[in-house]
Amino acid sequence: MPTFPAVTTIAQTIQLSLAPVFLLTGIGALLNVLAGRLSRVVDRVRQLERLHPGSTGPEHDRHAWELRILDRRIAIINNALMMSVCSAVMICCVVAMLFVAELGGFHLGTVVALSFILAMALLIGALVFFMLEVRVSLTAIRVRTELLEHS
Repeated sequence: MPTFPAVTTIAQTIQLSLAPVFLLTGIGALLNVLAGRLSRVVDRVRQLERLHPGSTGPEHDRHAWELRILDRRIAIINNALMMSVCSAVMICCVVAMLFVAELGGFHLGTVVALSFILAMALLIGALVFFMLEVRVSLTAIRVRTELLEHS
């Protein structure tokens, strides 16, 4: 007759998996922020794509400059999204491995630890890309000198 882990052992495994699950909540919030920023960038690109063909001179140059920045922002946000999702997947794998190890009696401590480290590295990368995207977005928010009133 197969032996199953005790309820207290399962409860301990659930307690052990709570921290990664809270981390998933944070990653979900980050994904929401990144998706919102991407949506705003795409909306601005569409707006400029309509204005760009009819513009000339300095206005045309400004549109082209802003489109290049927006294209760069899209690439950066895409990298941040990809790393965030990969981090979330790794966290899900960590939680699953905790239960598999407990239920199957496997010794997966090293694999679980390495998976968690990889998840953290991916999350760090996503946050670095997020910070970079914010910095790049600030370069696009320049008030043209001809619009500034000099006192």
